[in-house]
This record gives sequence, C-alpha cells and structure tokens, in this order.
Amino acid sequence: MEKQVTLKIDGRSVTVPEGTLIVDAAKQLGIVIPVFCYHPKLKPAGMCRVCLVDVGRPQLDRASGAPVLNEDGTPKIVFGPKLETACTTPVSEGMVVWGATEKVMEARKEVLEFLLTSHPLDCPVCDKGGECPLQNLTMKFGPAESRFEFDEKSHNQKRVPLGELIILDRERCIHCGRCVRFQEQIVDDPVIGFYNRGRALEIRTYSDPGFDSIFSGNTTDICPVGALTTADFRFGARPWEMKDKASICTQCPVGCNITYNVRREARKDGRTVIKRVMPRQNEAVNEIWICDKGRFTYHYYESPERLTAPLIRRGDELVQTSWDEAIRYAAQQVKAAGSRLAMVTSGRLSNEDLFALKQLADVTGGKAILHGTISGGEAVSLAGMSPGSDLGTLAQGSTILVFACDLHEEAPIWWLRVKQAAERGATLIVVNPRTTRLDKFATHRLSYAYGNELDMLQTLQADTGDIGQAVKEAENLVFIFGSEGMGLSASAAVAEQLALWLERSGRRGKPSSGLIAVWQKGNEQGAWEIGYTTDERLAETISAAMGVYICAADPASEDPELKIALQRAGFMIVQDLFLTETAKLADVVLPAQAVMEREGTAVSGERRLQYYSPAVPAPAGTRPDYAIIRAIAEEAGIQLKGENTADLFEQLTDSVEVFKGITLKEVRAVREQKPALGRSHMYYGGTSYENREGLGVTLPLRAGALRSSAEHYQPQALTLESGSLLAVPITRLYDRGGTVATSGMLQQRIVRSLFSLHPADAELFQVKAGERISLRLDSREIEGEVDINIGQPQGVVLVTRSMGALLSAPVVVKLTVPQRSAVNS
Repeated sequence: MEKQVTLKIDGRSVTVPEGTLIVDAAKQLGIVIPVFCYHPKLKPAGMCRVCLVDVGRPQLDRASGAPVLNEDGTPKIVFGPKLETACTTPVSEGMVVWGATEKVMEARKEVLEFLLTSHPLDCPVCDKGGECPLQNLTMKFGPAESRFEFDEKSHNQKRVPLGELIILDRERCIHCGRCVRFQEQIVDDPVIGFYNRGRALEIRTYSDPGFDSIFSGNTTDICPVGALTTADFRFGARPWEMKDKASICTQCPVGCNITYNVRREARKDGRTVIKRVMPRQNEAVNEIWICDKGRFTYHYYESPERLTAPLIRRGDELVQTSWDEAIRYAAQQVKAAGSRLAMVTSGRLSNEDLFALKQLADVTGGKAILHGTISGGEAVSLAGMSPGSDLGTLAQGSTILVFACDLHEEAPIWWLRVKQAAERGATLIVVNPRTTRLDKFATHRLSYAYGNELDMLQTLQADTGDIGQAVKEAENLVFIFGSEGMGLSASAAVAEQLALWLERSGRRGKPSSGLIAVWQKGNEQGAWEIGYTTDERLAETISAAMGVYICAADPASEDPELKIALQRAGFMIVQDLFLTETAKLADVVLPAQAVMEREGTAVSGERRLQYYSPAVPAPAGTRPDYAIIRAIAEEAGIQLKGENTADLFEQLTDSVEVFKGITLKEVRAVREQKPALGRSHMYYGGTSYENREGLGVTLPLRAGALRSSAEHYQPQALTLESGSLLAVPITRLYDRGGTVATSGMLQQRIVRSLFSLHPADAELFQVKAGERISLRLDSREIEGEVDINIGQPQGVVLVTRSMGALLSAPVVVKLTVPQRSAVNS
C-alpha cells in the first residue's frame, strides 16, 4: 500500500499518497488552484507560474530529525522566502499550503498581466471564448486594466496552418507547452516544438506534411487558450450556442467515447448540424484522447453523394423510385428466395440492426454472413476480455502479445494504450513480418515470413526463455491479433491457438486478460456475439444462392471474385449510405441512416457494450437499417420482434446468452473516474467532455469449450518464381474506403502510394519511390504509385486495402513498370 501523508491546504486537512502534487491534493478538497501548463496526463513543467502558492513545512531538529514544536505543542511551520509552483511541488507530511493570501493573489495577478502583454483581448471573436481558462482567470484574478497600449503589445501571425487540419494563432499562444509535451510524451510524435526565445518564442511544425501526426486534434482540446483550433471549427460557432450529444466512434474496434457538438445553422436552412467532435472521458476505453480519423471523418454524413431516395433497376440503369415500390420488390425477392437467400453485412451496423437481420435469416433459413478481412470471433467470444478488464491498468507484471497487425494504423488508441502499458513496465512482445511503430516500445521483437503464422505461434508457445517466462508469470495476459498476410481461415486458426494458449496459462476469464481481435469495423465483435460468422467461400455461397441481401457492406470493392459473383447473382438488395461499387450492381438500393443520425449499441473489440444516441436529424428519404429490414419482412409476410431500437435491445438481451440480464440503464450508467476531467474541470484537463451517458458494460464470456482447427488448416501454397513477388494486402488508417474519402477533411492524408517495396527489390526491378508500377496477377493488372520501405521483408510488395486494388488475400504477382513497357513496345 502507498504511503499516505497529511497536509493542510487553506486551513483544510487532506490525506493523499506520497508524491502527489499540491495541485492534485487541492483538487481532492475542491480547491481550484489555477493552471495553464499543467495537465494530469502530462509530466509537470512549471512553465506558466500561475499556480504559485505559499508553502510551509515543519521545521525539523537537525540533530534528531524530529519536528520542532511551538509552545502550544503544534509543529513549527516555516514558510520559504518565495512562492512555489503547485504543479511541480510534491506534498509532504505536515505541509501547510496557502493558495489565497494577498501575496499569492498579487503574484497570480502579475503572472496574468505578464501573459496578457503578448495576448490579444479578442475574446468576442476568439474560438475559445466561453470555454477559455485564460479568459475566466483574468476575470477572476487578473488586472482590471492593461498598462500596455495596443501598439506596445506583441503582435504575431493570426492564421498559421500547422497542417491542413490544425490552425495556429501565434498571437493567442501563451507558450504553456501543453501541445508540444503531448506530442512528445503521450503519442511519441515530436513534430511540433518551440522556436526562438523571449517574445519571439513561437510554435512551429518540423514535419512534412505539416503536423504529421494522427493524434493532432487532441492538442486543440488541451490548449488552454484559442491558439490551436481545428480547421473545420475555426470561427464556426461559440461554445454556448452548441448542444452536446454523446456517442461512440465506430471507425475501428476501439469504441472511443465521443461527443458531437451540434447547433442549428442558418446557412443549412435551419437544420441542426455537427460543428465538431470532442473526446468524452472513459478511462477504460480512450481516456480523453481520440485519433484524427475519429475526429474528422464525421463530415461524410453531409456529403452530397449521400443516398436520399430508393433506387430500382430498369434495364441497365438504377432509377429513383418510391419506398413502397422498392420495399414491395425487395420483399417479393426475399420471399421467393427463402432459404436460398444470402444475407451479408459488416460491423458498421448496430447490434439492433444485426439482430433484426439475423431474425430474418433465422425465419427464412437463409445464411447470415459477416463480411470482413479477419475471422476468429468465436474464439474471442470464448476467451476475450471479461468483466472488470481495463487495458489502462496493465503495468509491471503484465504481458501483452501483439501479433500480425499494425495497431498504429488499424486501431490507434489501442496502440497508445499498449505503448503506455509498456512504459509502465509491462512486457510487450511484438510479432510481425514487418516493422511497425510499436516495435520501439517492445521488450521482445520477433519476425516471421508471411504464411508461417501458425509455425511462429508454435515456436512462441514452446519458448522456455524470457518470452515463455513472461507469459507463464504474467499477472495479466493479453493477446492482440490481426490478419495481416492471412485469409479468413488462417486468422481463425491463429485466434483459436491464442485462445487455447490463454486457457493453458490459466488466464482465460480473468479480468484484464484475454484475446482481442483487431477488427476492420466498429461492431464486428457484436456481430459474432449475435451469431454471425465469416465465410471463406463467400463467392461460392453467393453463386449458389438465389439472391443476396447486403447491408452496410461493399464486397465488390475489395475482392474480384466477389465482384464477379455479385454480377451474376439472381437478384441483389443493397442498403447503404452511398452508391458503392456493390450498390451499383444491385437490383434495388435502399438509403440508410448514418451512426450520428440514430441510436443503438455496439460491442468493441474489448467486448464492451456501449450505447450511442442520435446527434442530428437524418436526411429526408432515409431510414434506419432495422426499419428497412422490418419493412421488407412485413411485406413478405414475416413478423419480426422489435418495433424500435429499445424493443430490439430487449429482444436481444432476452435471446442471446451473453447479453442476457443487461439493461440499457446499466450500459448508460456512470461512476466517478480518476482523474476527474471534463468541462467542469476545464482549467485542469482541457475541454473534453465528462461522461454522463454511460461507461458501457463488458459482456461475460460465452460458455463453451475451446476448439482448434489448426490441424485441419492447410495454408495455401504460394510459390515464388524468379521475377515474382508476394503481394500482401495491409490496412492503412487513411484509405479511400468507408467514410474517409467522402468526409472531405482527410483528403490530403489519404495514402498516396498503393504499393510498398523493400529497397533491395526496388533496386532489382529498377523502381524509384513515387514511380507508377503494375502488378500482374491471374488475368488482371493493378497499377499504382510505389513507396520504398526498408522495414518490410524482401520479396514482398505491400498493397494498401480499400484503394481500388481488389486484393483480399496474399497472392503471387509479377511486377512491371508501365512507362518502361510502353517505351520498349
């Protein structure tokens, strides 16, 4: 147990752990000591001096070390000659702190006056007005008048793009260093820093492109003034004009808690629109951080490319039609197909939507198929994270294995959480054929050749050295796996082997231990829990079916075999937000609603069930997915349970074992979090939101025995001939799939290079970075720009997913250079 010390702050006693800073101890008493540079998630800096307090300590006898006593028997307190910074001074036994004396208040006033000598008084137009610590503290403690004339103040550039996402106002910057320290200490992206000295001191970006970090938006949340703003919010609204709507991000399996700030917009015909996305504190999920993809992709909901009316095929064209006609036609096809109906969906749907579609599949006898790039959800249901789990508690004594994935690109907040666990002393084992950003923090780094995943796992399990010992002795054991270089059956076999390893180690079902899959979409784990499975032979299934019903999935844009199978399908119903490549092949297309336009629940990769509420009204002509499914079923004479999301959630918790007994009240329950951050603690933690809408509930593990299909799994034999390469599809954070391309804000961040080669292969094929190359496989070719990367294996060309390459699994290819071929011919 930590040693406790007792001290007095402004005459009130408090007992806190030894090493606690004065500012944190005061906060426990509800005493606010103002800060600018201090943040509870960052290391103390003591840069701004606004937290100065008068500190006294018991006088000790030099000979005995005992406290010197006053005549009344109380310890004699000796105050220092100068004030001390509360944000860097740790507490000690018997300490006495005064934070509101005349001496302290005068010092606070002088610090604020000094800061204002270089700060504009443009609060009426400043983006931070209404949520600005400097504005509030100046009103409370600052001077009533400035001793500087306008021309005597320091004037700097008002609009400095640090990149296309973040705008700096140098005149507003108070040089607290929060942004610089966040980039260095928290996310290991030191791409901005201080330049010059004195009044010429300024923040600059040192990367190309500017502010090249996937977490850059967080600096605007922790900036205590209006110096840093996001490009989409700058001069967009005032804080008091907006309402906050709690939600979760579904861009990846982490399930970050977010808040949409909304207001009615005259320029949008009086419609309520989203003005910005802010983090919502959940220390067990994302703390107070979100990645830039989660912050900026929301703009897709207002894209002019959104579908707002049903489409039906007339000859070779899709033409607009009424909902009645579209539903009637779709119902006729569903009824005619019966058990020969293939229903394909993705983790973009809510649990309620998935449950409605699964009901339809069960009644008709059709197949409920989850489309994705990774399998193994059954093993995760049996051996995943269990109630009481929190990645934020992993430290010394914990072991984390990250296998066949790149968390920085696929699940950025998990990358951050795993990195922090390693920094707290956890043993981190990273196993991947290529280097990743997580390698820097790994205790052990191992590599294997693509295709040898199961052999690598067997080697790891047989290890009797440091790795074997770390797994054996781990208090908490977490296995995180992806599908890089693997197909569905291989990733399923990997998941089963990892689950069995957890069971043999005795950690299966233990809090903060378990198996985590790096899914492609936000609710794929929810689909597995409800009863969906992937299909390794989906093209054959579609070909054998009488028709296909596709919800929120776009298989035609990712797999050439699936595209051909869908082109030949008897009929196809698609419901989606946009006219995707799959929708273009459909017989009827039904416009659905986006996540911010409706309510529902989703299950994160850590198996945490979370609720989200609607933020803005849906466009006229669109419907929720479950409502479309229900309408088709009713027209086909099928009665489904659940008329709305609340009913569907109740039916779900009555029907599916792992959901049984869970209520929405539990999912939406909140409790005290430490450190307490949010808007009521704005000086202390920034402008992220408190969590008032629920911390979620971790599902219990599904009962059942683990199984292993590894002995039956036969890896595909891929022989590399002379002059050939192994093409491996990989996931990048910013691709053209899903909602990134249609959001607008992230266009410049979308990866430019479709391919990546090792320098030795580039030299062999005489290819330079930025050059266009072509990969020939089977009867088709893929053409795109190439990058050179020394961190990948030789003989391999990495291909970015969701960029139009139509590559879903590793395949042998031949490389050519189109321009060179044209010249030779």
